[in-house]
Amino acid sequence: MSTQTIRMDAELESYLWAVSGREPPVLAALREETRANPRRGMQVSPMQGQFMGVLVKALGARRILEVGVFTGYSSLSMALALPDDGRLVALDISEDYTALARTYWDKAGVAHKVDLRIAPAAESMDAMIANGEGGSFDLVFIDADKPAYPDYWERGLTLLRTGGLIIADNTLFQGTVGPGFDDARLADVFGDRSPEVRDELIGNTHAARAFNRRVHHDDRVDLSLIPVGDGMTLGVKR
Repeated sequence: MSTQTIRMDAELESYLWAVSGREPPVLAALREETRANPRRGMQVSPMQGQFMGVLVKALGARRILEVGVFTGYSSLSMALALPDDGRLVALDISEDYTALARTYWDKAGVAHKVDLRIAPAAESMDAMIANGEGGSFDLVFIDADKPAYPDYWERGLTLLRTGGLIIADNTLFQGTVGPGFDDARLADVFGDRSPEVRDELIGNTHAARAFNRRVHHDDRVDLSLIPVGDGMTLGVKR
């Protein structure tokens, strides 16, 4: 037993995947094709995808809302775990990135489970709330622009049923959310990127910190931030 979270190095992570990884070939193919995308770091890890599939089944989820699709690894992971009559509403603003997602939803035979909506996510969520869909989702997954997380969290909780699960990704943000990372150190950590990308990453770090502080005191959920992938915050709606 241990009173602390075990430190995960590359060797232990490889062992973990060797004894528990069950990535379907269609997900492995999508991950490999996404590798050529300059924004490939936006994709969830295989361990995250598998974990989310387990959560979908454990929750008995039938209706899922995803905020931020990218090339579709997370949505495909969850759609594969949904029953045949389950539905995943996927929100994104990019036709280009989601075109690859559509291709793999088709290949996996789950396209009929996915309702992709191309528009700013907050607008789509507001439309669903106005349409009387509050409290109708079993699971909400947020993995989009970090400064807008508080807005997505609020709307997500409105759309989530009591006892449902809301998840926010990247809440440890590349390990830079700790107090030892001032802006000078962040600039050094992200210094191999262009100035525009570096500034965006520093801004995302600040946004993750602010979001974490806010959610820590949100008594509408039972909360756990777990070190899976880039950090995932899980909240069960009370």
